[in-house]
Amino acid sequence: MRIAVFGAGGPTGRALLAQALAAGHEVTAVTRRPRAVAAREGLTVTAADARDAEAVADVVAGQDAVLSALGVPPGKGPVTLYSTAARHLTAAVERHGVGRLLVVSSSVLDPGWRPSGAFFFNNVLDPYVNRVIARAAHEDMRRMEDVVRASRTDWTIVRPSGLFDHPGPTPYLLAEDSADGVFTARSDLAASMLAQVSEDRFSRRAMGVATTRVRPSVPRMIWREIRKNAGAGRPEEQGPESSPR
Repeated sequence: MRIAVFGAGGPTGRALLAQALAAGHEVTAVTRRPRAVAAREGLTVTAADARDAEAVADVVAGQDAVLSALGVPPGKGPVTLYSTAARHLTAAVERHGVGRLLVVSSSVLDPGWRPSGAFFFNNVLDPYVNRVIARAAHEDMRRMEDVVRASRTDWTIVRPSGLFDHPGPTPYLLAEDSADGVFTARSDLAASMLAQVSEDRFSRRAMGVATTRVRPSVPRMIWREIRKNAGAGRPEEQGPESSPR
């Protein structure tokens, strides 16, 4: 299957590339910084900006599925990348008759999401990190979801919880709208997205994905994200907004 991955240079994008190539797919990595993506057999690296409609259309043509792991650093300024990219992606997918579109959003967008047994997260981290620090990003994610839902594509909105790195997929939890869990391993997020490329369980619905078998060290995860994204000011690929939500 021919799969295009937008935001391929980010941590979730890299997980998608590795798993898609391992499964034998023909993959196009779409990034603004192509030198950050190592060349591999079966992989085509394309320099393109998701905010450029024609560039998006050129990449999407001939694909069987399009996966977006785009993201921006959290901050006080306005965010438009998610919704702008969504408009271009849905238009291109419809124009070229691509079979499947999956976009990464957030569990925060489900108003009923309150992970079980997570008092500190629900009452301290979530109100501050998600409703204050990442507020602008989540507002634009909501606009993105509205654009995707209004399209005629075969879409799935994928909503992870707080993202962290883990070597490989685990027996992750899936649920409509959001999954009952505070964290999601990027390896599980990637695996769930690739599985949905050829499944219709969450066709034209939002899918929550959470990791329950392993948990990250929260202080270490936050510190790693801070160091990883220190000084990052350019929107492109999923990074700091994937801290605990």
